[in-house]
Amino acid sequence: MSGPLRTREPEAVVAAAPRVRRFWSPRRVPAAVTAFVVLALAGPLLYDVAAVRAGRSAMAWRAWLADDLAARPVDDPWVLAAGSVAVLLGLWLLVLAATPGMRDVLPMRTGTAGVRAGLDRHAAELALRDRAVEVPGVRFAQVAVGRRAAVVRVEVAFRETAEVRADLETALAAGLDELGLHRPLALSLYVRRMETG
Repeated sequence: MSGPLRTREPEAVVAAAPRVRRFWSPRRVPAAVTAFVVLALAGPLLYDVAAVRAGRSAMAWRAWLADDLAARPVDDPWVLAAGSVAVLLGLWLLVLAATPGMRDVLPMRTGTAGVRAGLDRHAAELALRDRAVEVPGVRFAQVAVGRRAAVVRVEVAFRETAEVRADLETALAAGLDELGLHRPLALSLYVRRMETG
């Protein structure tokens, strides 16, 4: 198997390009689950606190919970487990709130102010794979697109491997340019001869 070809975007091009932010995920499911849990837990508690302030007796569950928590030491396994779960859930929510998400959408170049476009990674993989299999001699092509690089693995059935590699470099360079991404992907190309048994 011949080694990888790695192409990198020139530093000047990267520095000159304006910063484009990634697309943010709406995260409707985590938001709905969080709102439902908060409503289910806080609603009865707030109602009971207001009822006690109005002169009524506390509900049995809140009285039992207060007595139970007062009797348990801080290092009790149940208290530590509940605290750990609460901390993990809180950290998860903070990560969701602070990160964009939508890692599968790559920002594209745009010439119109206020207009943003994105390309799904799977669509980019299909486009590059189609480019690779069109090269004569290529029997099989596998493409994986990340945020910064595209990894292409190719099996050659006929023709010289060096010739196929040269044609692949040209075809994939044109394919990467046609994707229209804001930050062009680096290319890692692996070419090997098909095993004959």
